[in-house]
Amino acid sequence: MKLQAWHHITAAGFTLRGQHSPPSGRPLIHFLHGNGYCGLTYAPMLEILAEDFDLFLSDVQGHGDSDQGGRFHGWNRTAEFAAEAWRTQRTRFGDVPVHAVGHSFGSVISCLMMAREPDLFARAVLLDPVLFPPAMIGLMALSDVVGLLSRNTLASRARRRRHHWPDRTAAWLGLQERGMFRGWRDDALQAYVDHALRESPAGGVELKCRPSREAEIFGSYPRRLWSSLARVRTPTLVLRGNRSYPFAAKGIARWRAGNPSVRQQLVPGGHCFMQETPDAAAAEIKRFLQAAG
Repeated sequence: MKLQAWHHITAAGFTLRGQHSPPSGRPLIHFLHGNGYCGLTYAPMLEILAEDFDLFLSDVQGHGDSDQGGRFHGWNRTAEFAAEAWRTQRTRFGDVPVHAVGHSFGSVISCLMMAREPDLFARAVLLDPVLFPPAMIGLMALSDVVGLLSRNTLASRARRRRHHWPDRTAAWLGLQERGMFRGWRDDALQAYVDHALRESPAGGVELKCRPSREAEIFGSYPRRLWSSLARVRTPTLVLRGNRSYPFAAKGIARWRAGNPSVRQQLVPGGHCFMQETPDAAAAEIKRFLQAAG
C-alpha cells in the first residue's frame, strides 16, 4: 500500500497529519480512526480497500503524527478540523466520489461532519459507532457539571494504560490478547505496534496518543449529537459487532428507526471487529460503497 504524507495547520494553530494514496481517479475513502489509535492501525483492512479505492487517512488531534495541540478541543471542533483539513486536500483528487468510513469515535466525528456538510460524502460506512443514547448524554452532561465525567471507567482505565516498552517486540508480546486487543489478528496488532507507537526520547518505544488525551476523549461527549444525527442525509451503513457495547446498540437502533438514510448490519465480533477479521470488514464496506442507487 503506497501512501504519501499530508499535513494541515488548523484554525486553532496545531497541525493535523495523515496519509493518502496517490490520486488515481478512483472513488476515495476518507477514513477516521477510533480513540487511541491512528489511521494506519487499520492497515490490514485498508490494504484490501486500496485495491478499489483511493484512501485519505486523517489522524485527529493528539493521535498518530498529528500535534498534541494543547487541550482537547472537543468532538464537535474535531469534526470541524477534520473537514477543514479535507477541504484543503480535496482538489488534488479531482471530481471523484468521496465516501466516509470511520471506527468508533471516528464514526461519530464522521456523522458530525455529514450533519454540517450534507454534500461532503456520497456514502458512509460507520464501524461500531459509539452513539450515546439521549438519556446517557443527559447523565454525562450532569456528571460534567459536577466534575465526575472525567472519572468514568473508560477515562480512568485510559489514564492507567501502559504507555512505554523497551522495544516493539516487547510491546507486541505485552499487548497480545490483552484488553481491547483480545481477538485481534496478528497483522492488525502488528500494525498498531508499527504505527501507533514511536521511539521514545527516554529510550524504547511509547504510545503516540498519550493516555491523558485518550482519557480526555473518554471523559467528554459530542454536543448536540441527536440534532446532528437527525440532519444526516448521506446513505449510511452501520456495521455493529454482535459482542460490542450494549449502550451503542441502543443508540444505533434509535438512530436507524428515526432516519431513513441509515441501515444497520450485525457482524460477528467485538467493538474492534475490523481488527479481528479485516477481510470480512473490508468486503462489507466495499459491497455497500460500490452498490448502485
